[in-house]
Amino acid sequence: MLPQLKEELQSLIRSAAGECGSFPESLTVPLEVAAFKEHGDLSCNFALQLTKIFRRNPMELAENIKNALQVRLLTSSIRGKIVSIDVVKPGFLNFRLSPSAYCDALGGILGLGTLFGRTNTGKAKRVLVEFVSANPTGPLTVAHARQAAVGDVLVNILNATGRHAEREFYVNDGGNQIRTLGLSVQWRTLEILGEKIDYPEDCYQGDYIRDMAVIFMRERKILDIAAAKAISLEDYSGFAKNYLMDVIREDLRLFRVSFDNWSFESQVASSDKIAMALEDLKQKGFIYEKDGALWFASTRFGDDKDRVVKKSDGFYTYLAPDIVYHKNKYDRGFDLLVDILGPDHHGYIPRIKAAAQALGKDATALEGLIIQLATIFRDGKQLRMSTRAGEFISLREVVNEVGTDAGRYFMLMRQVSQQLEFDIDLAKKQAPENPVYYIQYAHARVCSILRKAREEASLVPATACGRFVRLKEDAEIDLIKKMDLFPDILDLCAQQLDPAPLPRYMQELAGTFHKFYDKCRVIDEDKELSAERLALVDAARIVLLNGLTLLGITAPEKM
Repeated sequence: MLPQLKEELQSLIRSAAGECGSFPESLTVPLEVAAFKEHGDLSCNFALQLTKIFRRNPMELAENIKNALQVRLLTSSIRGKIVSIDVVKPGFLNFRLSPSAYCDALGGILGLGTLFGRTNTGKAKRVLVEFVSANPTGPLTVAHARQAAVGDVLVNILNATGRHAEREFYVNDGGNQIRTLGLSVQWRTLEILGEKIDYPEDCYQGDYIRDMAVIFMRERKILDIAAAKAISLEDYSGFAKNYLMDVIREDLRLFRVSFDNWSFESQVASSDKIAMALEDLKQKGFIYEKDGALWFASTRFGDDKDRVVKKSDGFYTYLAPDIVYHKNKYDRGFDLLVDILGPDHHGYIPRIKAAAQALGKDATALEGLIIQLATIFRDGKQLRMSTRAGEFISLREVVNEVGTDAGRYFMLMRQVSQQLEFDIDLAKKQAPENPVYYIQYAHARVCSILRKAREEASLVPATACGRFVRLKEDAEIDLIKKMDLFPDILDLCAQQLDPAPLPRYMQELAGTFHKFYDKCRVIDEDKELSAERLALVDAARIVLLNGLTLLGITAPEKM
C-alpha cells in the first residue's frame, strides 16, 4: 500500500506521538486501508494502543498526535499527499490522500511490470508445502483437486512474497493399502477369466480396477486362470501402484500442478529408518515402553494423550513413519513445513506438532492446514460420492467438463476452513456471473483497448515516469487504489497460509476496472488525457496478468 508514503507517515506518527510521552520502541504504528470509503483512505489506531501506557483518553491522545503530525507534515517529503486528518471515535486517525499520491502509485505499477506485487516479507525463509499426497490406489478425486489448487497457488504466493517455497507429493506406498490394491486387480483378473469371485467389500471396486486388470493381462499375456494365479501378489501390487502414479501425474499436469519433489514412504520411512528414529527419541526420553508396545510421550508437547508408535504385535502405527518423514523434511533444511490435509485429519495435527518439537523444532515450524471438502452440484442437485466403492467424481472429469481455468478458480473461492460448493453449471457459463470468465474478460478488454488505441488512433500509454496530472475522476482513483492493494493481498495470503483472498480480490479488481471503463472515455480527442488513461489501462493489464499468473489461470488477450 504506497510503501514509501506509508513508511514516511508511520515515522511521522511515531515522532508526533513521542510528544505525548515515551513508549516502547518495539511498538509498531498500525496503518491500514480504511474499511469504508467515507472513513478516508488510511486509518491508524495508535492512540488506542497508547491509552493504557499514558493512561489518557484516546480521543484526547489522537487530537494531540494529529496537531503534532500536521506541523511535521509541512516539511516532510509527503507534504501535499495528505489532504486531511480526522479524529474519529474511539480514537482513530483517518487520513485522506490526494489524487497525486495515488498517481505516484500508478507510476510504480508501470515501472515494476511483472514484478509488481512481489515483496520481501518472507525474508528468504525456506518452506516445504506438502499437498495432495494421495494414496496411489485410484485416480485423483474432487477432494484432491481442491488440495491441489490450494497448495499450488499457496506456493506461488509464498515465493512472490520473498520465501523459497517448494511443492512436495508424499506417496504412501508403504502401507497395507497397496497390498489391498494388488488383491483387487488380481481378483478382477481372475473374474475376467471366468472364475467366480466373492469380492470383499474392503477392496477397491471402481471401473478403473477392471481397466487395470485388462491392461495387466495384455502386458503379461495372461490367457487363463492358471497363468493369472502364477503371478505373485507383489507383481500385481507393483503394476497397479506404478500405473496409478502415472495416472495421478497426468491428472495433475492437466490441472497445471507440478511438484518439485516426490517422496516415497517406502524409501523415506523404511523399517530400519523408523527403528533408528525411534531409538533416537527414546534416548531423549520421548519414547517409552508400556504393555509390550512403544509409546510416544506426545502429551509433553500439548497432545491430549500419548500415542502408540509400535504395537505389541511388532507392527508400526502410521505415526511412526510420519515422524521419520518429517525428520527427513527438517534434515533437508526447511524452516517451515506446511502439511495440507483432508478434513478427517484434525486429530493428526497436535501429534505431528508434538513430533516436530521432540525432533528439536519450535511448534511454529510446522503448520497443518485442514482443507474442507468440495461438494459438487449439477442442475441444482448435489452429487454423492464414495471413493472405496468407486463412485466418485475425478479431478480429470472436472477438468474435462469445465476446463482447467474454471476448475482451479472455483476450488480457490472459499477459505480453506470453509466447505466449498462447486456449481458445475456456473463454472461452464461464459457470462459475467461466472467469476473466472468475468476476470478473464477484463484482461481481454484491456488488451483490446490498448490494441485499438495503437492501431486506430496511434496512441500509446504515458510512461511510468509521467506525472499523471490529469487523472482525478473518482473512477480513475478507485481503480488505482484497488490495484495498489495487490501486494498487501499477497502478504495477507502468505500470512494466513490461505490463497482465498486473491481470487476474491481479482474479482473486485475486474469489477472496478469495468466501472472505470463505463464512466471514463479512454480513447479521446484530448491526447494527453488519453495517454494517461491508457497508462491506467496498461497498469490494470499488469495487475490482472500478475494475479492470474499466480492463480495458474490463463490470461486471454481476446474473448
